[in-house]
Amino acid sequence: MVAYCISNCKKYKAHKPPAGISRYAVGQKRCQHCEIYIYCEGPKCPCCGGPLRQNPRNRKNKEKCLLQKKK
Repeated sequence: MVAYCISNCKKYKAHKPPAGISRYAVGQKRCQHCEIYIYCEGPKCPCCGGPLRQNPRNRKNKEKCLLQKKK
């Protein structure tokens, strides 16, 4: 199945958290196809069906996110 955006993204778009807090630490996930952060229970984007990124990609931000999730 090929993932493609069907432009329902605006319904799912999450607002940016307060400064200094990671989006992933507050439960937001990023869709790489739609290029937005959303709140969603499952591992797939409700708009395009593509996989959602649940953690930061680089090491520095992963460590920072893990510390914030523990608090």
